Amino acid sequence: MASCVSGCSPVVRFYHKLNRLKTLEDDVMATSLKRCLSTVDLALLGVGGMVGSGLYVLTGTVAKDTAGPAVVVSFIIAGIASLMAALCYAEFGARVPKTGSAYMFTYVSVGEIWAFLIGWNVILEYMIGGAAVARAWSGYLDSIFNHRIQNFTESHVMRWNVPFLAHYPDLLAAGILIVASFLISFGVRVSSWLNHIFSAISMVVIAFILVFGFILADPANWSAREGGFAPFGFSGIMAGTATCFYAFVGFDVIAASSEEASNPQRAIPAATAISLGLAATAYILVSAVLTLMVPWHTLDPNSALSDAFFRRGYSWAGFIVAVGSICAMNTVLLSNLFSLPRIVYAMSEDGLFFSVFSRVNPITKVPVIAILVFGSLMAFLALIFDLEALVQFLSIGTLLAYTFVAASIIVLRFQPDKRSGSSGGGGVKTNASSPPSPPSLNQSGQQVDPSPVASESHTFAQDSGELKEYESFSDKLQLVERQKAGEEKRAPGTLKARWEPYLGRLLGDCEPGEVVTFCVMALMVSAVSLSAVLVFGNNQLHLPVWSITLLLVIFSLVFILSLFLIWAHEQQANHKTFQVPLVPFIPGFSILLNVFLMLKLSPLTWIRFVIWLAAGLLVYFGYGIWHSKEGLREEQGQDVSARYVVLPSGSLVETVQNVQPEGHAHNTLTPDNPPDNR
Repeated sequence: MASCVSGCSPVVRFYHKLNRLKTLEDDVMATSLKRCLSTVDLALLGVGGMVGSGLYVLTGTVAKDTAGPAVVVSFIIAGIASLMAALCYAEFGARVPKTGSAYMFTYVSVGEIWAFLIGWNVILEYMIGGAAVARAWSGYLDSIFNHRIQNFTESHVMRWNVPFLAHYPDLLAAGILIVASFLISFGVRVSSWLNHIFSAISMVVIAFILVFGFILADPANWSAREGGFAPFGFSGIMAGTATCFYAFVGFDVIAASSEEASNPQRAIPAATAISLGLAATAYILVSAVLTLMVPWHTLDPNSALSDAFFRRGYSWAGFIVAVGSICAMNTVLLSNLFSLPRIVYAMSEDGLFFSVFSRVNPITKVPVIAILVFGSLMAFLALIFDLEALVQFLSIGTLLAYTFVAASIIVLRFQPDKRSGSSGGGGVKTNASSPPSPPSLNQSGQQVDPSPVASESHTFAQDSGELKEYESFSDKLQLVERQKAGEEKRAPGTLKARWEPYLGRLLGDCEPGEVVTFCVMALMVSAVSLSAVLVFGNNQLHLPVWSITLLLVIFSLVFILSLFLIWAHEQQANHKTFQVPLVPFIPGFSILLNVFLMLKLSPLTWIRFVIWLAAGLLVYFGYGIWHSKEGLREEQGQDVSARYVVLPSGSLVETVQNVQPEGHAHNTLTPDNPPDNR
């Protein structure tokens, strides 16, 4: 038995290394960046990240090829689905106001390697997204000048015919990214004001489209004569919803900017709600105007709005639409270039990525090296890759990030409280002087601290701000009373009292949060299985109808049962920051939707994703795991403090307690001559 333990211990230590959580400092507002962004600044950043070229291109494409005028309904459903993911980001951004977005949220609740992989994929998403928008920006501007820029480049610079590459180097797209990178490196205020300018112009153009478009609207274009409101039926509406969902990708820039927000606890949730509401309103109304101006089946997918005004006899309006489109794409470019270096900065600051990218300019208070290096890499992608090849790889990393953030919300909400202090919302591991011992359960499912030494000393240290040696007996009596009062309330992660008679015998002996963690894993597996049957069951797997029905029933029951068992446990009580309502149901259905959309992506996208993931694992195991600041913190020395302990018999004994990371045992020494009880 001893040989088994000694043989398994390296494996256990390696497992704990991969899954260690990030320790936050007690003052989560402390940062080397500049906190200066208001709610309006963050909301406009979110609008800029969502309302881009999709408003001018995606609406026409989905209306003509997928949903018809019912694209309005598709955008409504997609907006509601995006809201579920956005609420999860808003709660995390308020509770953990640190840059890094999904990477940071996964690190503080799930584990290190998962956080690294999320951050690694988000980096690629931002790089490809920015390059794709730059190519679209270049192509749109080139079309205004009758493709003279492309013709000049092919004639006087170079042209090549290589698979997966563009036919010519897009110098204009690369140039705009280089210029934007330099502008963003001047500081967050410069980036914010540039975004304000372009967003204001874009919103004015959208208002013009709506007002003038509704004046030209003809309700007959939604009539049965033109095919009706939903010519493709319910399936067309849902297919359009899957495409329209990607139009709302970009709100995570708000959470990525939380470390530069003046008041993140209030600004992050408010800005998320405002930006998502404005973006959804714009998409819904513009798609309604577009399909009312001209029949949906006559739309030009490449320039639907400009073409619609041209066909109604107002060709001059196409110029205004072009200006709005370019400004909207500028805001998306700024959003990508603003978020990407901050993800890299957060990973470098934690030691998981090369430390050179964590350097912050003392004047501009932004990671200039990260901005310029990754801005240049983004420009290189835009220079040589075709737009179609770039777009094919989009979305999988974003959907994976959404999935992990939703799962992290459930885990964090139901896990035992690990904070040393009462501030900040609870549930997040912080860098405390003396962490409490793991709690256990009594027969009624209530939390009981197995070590009165750790809990009592920890509570008193929390009140005083420091560890005290030789605490008085009266202090100990007060702490014993506090412990008794605390036992009356059930701890987070334990079974609710109302379900104790039904589930107590089955689940009552589990540690707090243990059942929830298992149910989250079952939730993820059932979501993948259910989505796989829906996507592949009929066409690729050719399963009979009875088999598909049986599998759908089984996996649906597992999914619903997992949600119910999670809901049957106590949540953390936090009234200081925004919280997602209806947990675990909203995050659970967000996980199901994200997994379903990921499985709808092409096999080539998954192959590229696996290759990029393998490259990320090489970086992590070659650099990140060895330089992780959490790993270095675990290797630091231990502090020692002497204190009194109240034993169950009522006697007072002096102890010397080693203050160690969680999971380590505490050595207790009893002196020969205990002091007088006074």
